[in-house]
Amino acid sequence: MSPKDSFLVFDRTKELFDYPMHYHPEYELNFISDAPGVRRAVGDSLEEITDKDLVLIGPNLYHVWEQHKCKSKKIREITIQFHNHLFQTEFLNRGIMKPLKEMFERANHGIIFSRNTSLALESRIKKVSKLDSMDYFLEIFSILYDLSISRNQRMLSTTSVEPENYEHSEKLKRLHQFIENNYASKISLSGISDLLNMSTVSFNRFIKKRTGKTFVEYLNDIRIGHASRQLIEKDKSISEIAYSCGFNSIANFNRIFKKNKGCTPTKYREDFLGIQRVL
Repeated sequence: MSPKDSFLVFDRTKELFDYPMHYHPEYELNFISDAPGVRRAVGDSLEEITDKDLVLIGPNLYHVWEQHKCKSKKIREITIQFHNHLFQTEFLNRGIMKPLKEMFERANHGIIFSRNTSLALESRIKKVSKLDSMDYFLEIFSILYDLSISRNQRMLSTTSVEPENYEHSEKLKRLHQFIENNYASKISLSGISDLLNMSTVSFNRFIKKRTGKTFVEYLNDIRIGHASRQLIEKDKSISEIAYSCGFNSIANFNRIFKKNKGCTPTKYREDFLGIQRVL
């Protein structure tokens, strides 16, 4: 994309996913239909998709769609990219823009939208490449806004490229930064409560309200995210990775990893083998 571009749209029908894992500074909205069995990797998330897939990828987040078990010969893929600075901070700070701002923050983890949302927006997304000028700009902007207020969104990757952008409150930012810096060490509920000048009862309510998770679940998510990255990128043994990410036993690590990722650490590492990374 040139600095003067607003959106770049690729609309194609293909038989094969053969592009390697990559990342780029632009946001990317990817709509895929008629490709059941394709496997999607976003950050440390690895999932097999159904016949519809609608995902928003944040800047510099690794991602790839690979053929895997897909037998379809008419895969429809529509990709919409836009600069990470297209919407300026002052604009996003307007009250009416809050849903968009929060969606862009969540996109640092990658967002998968529900099947109902994919079906509702499918015809509009398919028509985007046929529009011109301001109609083209306004329709994509409208689609993004409708996505931001849609139900049943789910973040994909445990880790993000810039976790400091996960802004729900100053306390949550401080909490997240502290855990990112100390996840390999023992972190107690009382210690983290003291750090934020809160009682343990108040802190438990705070973390549950802000993240939908208990403190232990939130901490384990971050630890599993770091462990996932190490399983992909490093040659350490699984036990070395477990202990380096703050787990005090292999059995506990394996149990939590499987609950979080749906597979064992060994299977997770095997599934990522052969996925090429490029810059």
